[in-house]
Amino acid sequence: MILIGRNTSPFVRRVAISLRLLGLPYEQRLLSTVADRAAVQAINPLGRIPALLLEDGEALIDSGPILDYLDELAGPEKALVPPAGPERRRVLKLVALALGAMEKSLACYVERTLRPADKQHQDLLNRFADQARAGLAALDQAGAAPWLAGERLTQADISAVAALDFIDAFWPEMLPQGFAPRLRALRQQAYALPAFAETRP
Repeated sequence: MILIGRNTSPFVRRVAISLRLLGLPYEQRLLSTVADRAAVQAINPLGRIPALLLEDGEALIDSGPILDYLDELAGPEKALVPPAGPERRRVLKLVALALGAMEKSLACYVERTLRPADKQHQDLLNRFADQARAGLAALDQAGAAPWLAGERLTQADISAVAALDFIDAFWPEMLPQGFAPRLRALRQQAYALPAFAETRP
């Protein structure tokens, strides 16, 4: 399998972490949606990353369908999202919070870096930043231990760490000092695992 995209994208990174945790071998092509736009669009007409090229030539696009496929390969015992029941719903809710934080913080990043300062919409930036912080705050209050959904590491933890790392790397001033202490402690725990440490953006 070939993963398309750079780990600076939290969406790509959550796939890279998952591949490593599940022990699935892969190559990675470090394509950018800006510098390598044509190459990315040849794989995904939307010009978005990540994409995952399978050995038979099929291309999976967007992190959600890719991760669903990886869980299918891994089987229900190893899958990073439980297959059914309240445990599955809890993990998917936590993942949705993390994805919301990713999406809004990425929108802030694009607005701040690609649009001239005098053209930036500050009210919109503030709203996106508030939404990203709210998502992370909800994850911080999730209340389970040692992982967000309980005893087992799940996609919720992977996605939460990817979201927090993206913000800390590209817009650290978005988060007040001391923000989300439980989530930061969870990140430290996750970084004891090579899958997290080796994919750091």
